[in-house]
Amino acid sequence: MAAEAAVDAGELKRGAIVVGIDDNEHSFYALQWILGHFFAGGGAGYKLFVVHAKPNPTSVVSIGGPGAANVLPYVESDLKRIAARVIEKARELSVANSIKDAVFEVVEGDARNVLCDAVEKFNADVLVVGSHGYGVIKRAVLGSVSDYCAHHAHCTVMIVKKPKHKNKH
Repeated sequence: MAAEAAVDAGELKRGAIVVGIDDNEHSFYALQWILGHFFAGGGAGYKLFVVHAKPNPTSVVSIGGPGAANVLPYVESDLKRIAARVIEKARELSVANSIKDAVFEVVEGDARNVLCDAVEKFNADVLVVGSHGYGVIKRAVLGSVSDYCAHHAHCTVMIVKKPKHKNKH
């Protein structure tokens, strides 16, 4: 009813796109691709939500022993600095593409869960992630965020691959 009332009042209900980003060039390529394809001219049909999953310091530190606790504050500081840099770069890209009302969030946790939760929170129509281009072995060992999200997110999942440049001889 509320959606119909909004349409009747001359307001168009905007869809939601969540873009998951990290400090990798592939995720920024995915963000740039989405901005150029879905938000060209202001993206009036969609609201942009950019989400960065900041790992928990204990998940990053794999050392044990009595000195491990002393390292955690430094790891946390680095993770916060990386998150701030990632969000600032995403904000700059969005502003450069005339997107003024994007929402930027840093959420602590595993990227797989953070992004699937963001889909639910923002009632997303599309979740966009970059493909890191891992091989079969590395993907099996590390797990693939994009594979996980494709199977567990309750919306369309778009995996944006950065094209490989071929040398021409």
